[in-house]
Amino acid sequence: MKTNDQLIDDLIDLAFAEDIGDGDHTTLSTIPASEYGTQRLIIKEEGILAGVEIARRVFERFDPSLEMKVMIGDGEHVRPGDVAFTVTGSVRSLLQTERTMLNIMQRMSGIATTTARYQAELKGLKAKVLDTRKTTPGMRLLEKMAVKIGGGENHRIGLFDMILIKDNHTDFAGGIPQAVASCREYMRRNHKKLRIEQEVRDTDEILQALEAGVDRIMLDNFTPERTAEAVRLIRSKNPAVEIESSGGITIDNLRAYGECGVDYISVGALTHSVKGLDMSFKAM
Repeated sequence: MKTNDQLIDDLIDLAFAEDIGDGDHTTLSTIPASEYGTQRLIIKEEGILAGVEIARRVFERFDPSLEMKVMIGDGEHVRPGDVAFTVTGSVRSLLQTERTMLNIMQRMSGIATTTARYQAELKGLKAKVLDTRKTTPGMRLLEKMAVKIGGGENHRIGLFDMILIKDNHTDFAGGIPQAVASCREYMRRNHKKLRIEQEVRDTDEILQALEAGVDRIMLDNFTPERTAEAVRLIRSKNPAVEIESSGGITIDNLRAYGECGVDYISVGALTHSVKGLDMSFKAM
């Protein structure tokens, strides 16, 4: 299994391969190999900056001789006109890395900005906003990194680092007790130690999940009123069980769910429908 660093390097390599192909013929034909210069990243929209350190990896992977000077780091609030960093070196390298770097930074900054807006709605509450697996293929690690930079929390990275028994798993397995028991037997046979989360649809399934001793209960598509009732029930039975709300949650009703006392609120919109933060990379 590849490490996160290897996966990020693979993504950067793929981005270069699909953008540059057999050569940036515009740059190669118009810019002498000896030309050196500096470009700066200019912010054009208010938000939370994310992806600075990934940008550094983009430049280093393409041309280690490029020199990056950072003025504004990941997680900082930015406004139009701010200069986040400058990069100095071969103009050919600057021009060939520009789009890959901007695509990553605009996407990550958009996610961090959206996450910060959602988390701000929960100010004063213990609930944390969570991301989901509704991510751009290949960019999941970067998008989840952006959620953290924006003040949110990461759910599982993929299908490998946590057990989440959803409704289809439950139905195919014959019920919650059977599904949880099968997961525990599977982990025993394969020498794995993973946390178990169970998605529930009603009070009966909540009681079954509690009886099965899962680590977290996901309340799927509950209204805020039903969520408040479910939280009271779960806390009365086992205060240690984590509670997550999921499904049908928007920026407008987020706080209502947080006020119910849940620990986490998962929001697919953090990553699946985010607008990138506007910025440009211009010559000085």
